[in-house]
Amino acid sequence: MTTKIKIIGFTGSLRVKSYNMAALRAAAELLPNGSTMEIVDLAPIPFFNEDVEAEGVPQVVVDFKEKLATANAILIATPEYNYSIPPVLKNALDWASRGTNLPLSGKPLAIMSASPGMLGGARVQYHLRQVCVRLDLQVLNNPEVFITGANTKFDRDGTLIDDFTRISITKLLIALVNKTQEQNKTN
Repeated sequence: MTTKIKIIGFTGSLRVKSYNMAALRAAAELLPNGSTMEIVDLAPIPFFNEDVEAEGVPQVVVDFKEKLATANAILIATPEYNYSIPPVLKNALDWASRGTNLPLSGKPLAIMSASPGMLGGARVQYHLRQVCVRLDLQVLNNPEVFITGANTKFDRDGTLIDDFTRISITKLLIALVNKTQEQNKTN
């Protein structure tokens, strides 16, 4: 009997018509059989502050960490801001790294990025991979998904209309589910 794989997905973009959120929604439609995905909104998470943490971790952060803890794998879709990680994404990862409950440790992670530019967020993925080493996430190295010219790959409603991108996301999801299943066999 195969265990159902639960994936938590989130993005570093807060923009209403975010290409990265559109990529997450596309991924939710392209999941391999036996897997599910919940997309988590990072907008309500307050900026990390040790003074706030000392007074008590905000409930929204507790809820976020609980969702991460129940996941078998993580999928991040992120834009690139000034060649690096958007603050909303880094902030969520910082909160998840605090305390004794470390829900990201050892979890398989797939990364994709979408940008209207010609590099498709390649630089953010490099920086994010560095942060993930410290968080003990098990990042997939292949396949890589860089959605270049994202403004031409999604329609006005945010629906993915590009077959190559659809195939690339599908391959990434299959690799993520396979890695998660392999990891679950050894644990």
